[in-house]
Amino acid sequence: MPVRIGEAVWNGSFLDGNGIMRSKTGTFEVSFSVGSRFENQTGANPEELIGAAHAGCFSMALSKELNDAGFSPESISTRARVHLEKSDSAFSITHIALLSQVKCPRISDNIFTPIYQKAQLACPVSRALGVPISYEAELV
Repeated sequence: MPVRIGEAVWNGSFLDGNGIMRSKTGTFEVSFSVGSRFENQTGANPEELIGAAHAGCFSMALSKELNDAGFSPESISTRARVHLEKSDSAFSITHIALLSQVKCPRISDNIFTPIYQKAQLACPVSRALGVPISYEAELV
C-alpha cells in the first residue's frame, strides 16, 4: 500500500505567523494562521482537514460495506464535527461527531443499521484517531 504524505510550512512567530498545508500530490494547498484556527478568520485549520479526511474515509468505508452486502448507494454525504477544547495545559481534540446522509435504494433501517455499524469498525481514520467518535446516520 502507498504511504501518503501531507506537508505544512509555518513562517514566523506563533501569534503573527502563517502557514501553508498541502498534499504531496499537489491536489490541495490551504493557508492557515492562529486566527483561522482559534478564531473565525479566513483560512483553514488542521481540525477541519482532519474532519474532511475522516468524513471522506468513513463515506468510502460505508459505501464498501453497502456494496459487500449487495446494495449500491447513490450517495453518501458525511459531515464531521471536530471538537477542539482547551484545558489548563493544552488544546486537544476531545470528540468527533459523524453524521451521514445516505441515499441507497431498496434498503430498510433494520438492514442498514448493522451495515452502518460494520463501517464504523472498518474506517481506518476512525481507528487511527483515538478520540471518542459518535456516529449518526439518516437514510434519505
